[in-house]
Amino acid sequence: MAKGLSYRDSGVDAAAGDALVEAIKPFAKRTLRPEVIAGIGGFGALCEVPKKYKSPVLVSGTDGVGTKLKLAFALKRHGTIGIDLVAMSVNDVLAQGAEPLFFLDYFACGKLDPQVAESVIKGIAAGCEQAGCALIGGETAEMPGMYPEGEYDLAGFCVGVVEKERIIDGHSVRPGDALLGLAASGAHSNGYSLIRRIVGADKLSSDLADSLMEPTRIYARPVLKMLAAVPVRGLAHITGGGLVGNVPRILPPGTRAVIRKAAWPRPEIFDWLQHTGDIAEDEMWRVFNCGIGMVVVLPREKVQMAAMLLEREGELVYDIGAIEKSSGEPEAVIV
Repeated sequence: MAKGLSYRDSGVDAAAGDALVEAIKPFAKRTLRPEVIAGIGGFGALCEVPKKYKSPVLVSGTDGVGTKLKLAFALKRHGTIGIDLVAMSVNDVLAQGAEPLFFLDYFACGKLDPQVAESVIKGIAAGCEQAGCALIGGETAEMPGMYPEGEYDLAGFCVGVVEKERIIDGHSVRPGDALLGLAASGAHSNGYSLIRRIVGADKLSSDLADSLMEPTRIYARPVLKMLAAVPVRGLAHITGGGLVGNVPRILPPGTRAVIRKAAWPRPEIFDWLQHTGDIAEDEMWRVFNCGIGMVVVLPREKVQMAAMLLEREGELVYDIGAIEKSSGEPEAVIV
């Protein structure tokens, strides 16, 4: 009898996918928390809410890496892009005051390259270790014809937990509060469509490639330690939209954030991008984090304690401004 058409003939290698799952299990295992009941391998992953919470509220977030992936493809650098994936969702969940609990990933490609996929997922596991959350499950999808050869897409999903009475949503922010800026590790995962327009990808120097592929900083552990000791009124993760687009998201009506751009050293990569791309100053603040990856709003008298706690955990911290009264909609003003 003639051999019939198989799934593999259509471009999907299920055996390679199964082998990948087995290969990544040791890396996922290193991220597990005591609350995880069942992780990778089942139809769904099971996790308890930590027993230390009296009135737990779950906080969820999802994101991707964006066109930074295009640089990863061109440079064949796949080992840290998974950290970016984790960071984008974890830092968003953290901005509500939540402890990241678990993370799931979605890896989609046209044809599975097990070596590349394993490298990416190792990075995801490394990001989860940094964040203190469990890599509890995910999905690898091989879809012939959906993606160009050698390319893939990523999405991440994070669930965190916070005590109901300790949710941080900015409602208590008031004039006179201070703004602390936590240093970014580079452009993080935002603005890369513009970056790629400026630099291309074929002839990047090694130093420039290193700067552009530096993974997004994960702030979870240091910020959670600070939150345990300091009354924080607002947290803003500085992603697409920069400081001017993200800080207003946590401000109540009648307030504005006045940010002093001279309060921290703007990393050289942003000056280089601005000069090389002939980018207007206002556009830089709308597109890039310009060196600040997380903003903390807190009472002025708590600045010294918060900065000490964060610096003890390895963060670079800057006093970058203050909250003022405003007669209009919440805004961030760069001065």
